Amino acid sequence: PQSVPCAGGQRCCPQGSRCSAEGESCVPDPGMEGPRRGQEGHGVPHRVPAAPSAVPCPDGTSECPDDATCCVTASGAWGCCPMPQASCCADKVHCCPHATTCDLARGRCLSPGGDRDVPLSTAFPAWKRQPPAPVELRQVLCPGGRSACPDGATCCLLSPTEFGCCPLQNAVCCSDRQHCCPQGTTCDLTRSTCTSSGGSTSLVVLPTAGEIKCDEETSCPDGNTCCRLSSGAWGCCPLEQAVCCPDHVHCCPQGYTCDPEGGSCLQGGGSRLPWVRKTPALPRGGQVTSGNVKCDDETSCPDGSTCCRLSLGTWGCCP
Repeated sequence: PQSVPCAGGQRCCPQGSRCSAEGESCVPDPGMEGPRRGQEGHGVPHRVPAAPSAVPCPDGTSECPDDATCCVTASGAWGCCPMPQASCCADKVHCCPHATTCDLARGRCLSPGGDRDVPLSTAFPAWKRQPPAPVELRQVLCPGGRSACPDGATCCLLSPTEFGCCPLQNAVCCSDRQHCCPQGTTCDLTRSTCTSSGGSTSLVVLPTAGEIKCDEETSCPDGNTCCRLSSGAWGCCPLEQAVCCPDHVHCCPQGYTCDPEGGSCLQGGGSRLPWVRKTPALPRGGQVTSGNVKCDDETSCPDGSTCCRLSLGTWGCCP
């Protein structure tokens, strides 16, 4: 996530680093730890992360000390050149200081101006990074704990017992239980607008019951969780408040983590479950179509899946 593309478009480096001149390694770049372009001034305080204590290598599993540079070794594994922003030599054994070139024939590092001539350095093996924790899709739990909305949404009552998800953060829920308005505005139901001292905007329609809204265009069946697919589009995990796996293909039940080795969901006590494959999200309001499996008059599952009751009594979809 938030990677830095290298020239040529074939490689990239983690956030907080940049690509070295020869494009074979990632070097720390403290200047890239601030807010990303377009995120300043939105009223959200930005905490600048502490400087990393290690340099992550492009394979995502190896790292080098903070003052070293990742270089590929002859075996294909990553090694560490003991100097920052170093040049990795073509023999995949040696390296040279920043802004110098490798003269393998003479075993020297030469600067373009000829004013610097030092011996080649040798890279040492990199060590393995701790695997990153699986990414969990954060949700807003509605009062009563029986339903949840995607992160950044607001729970609004649709009926005395049922909540809908207003796709706005800290929104104002309108008294008609069908619309909502942005924070700092009031619902004007007679004019169908959200009014404030700065003007007015149209009321936002709450999604209908029985579906979980991912964004303005897409939704998932009730009892599912919205998770991003590898294409960037929304997918539906057929579990409530599920954990979305970093591979953007699978998900795990709440309270489990995705095994980075793949294939299963892990719980603290050591228990395992096979992980679940997500299905693509459907157009808003488009759950009941001829190709879908009907659970009851209001709910359906994608074609090829099975309706199964969840613990709360609502329908879930087994893929």
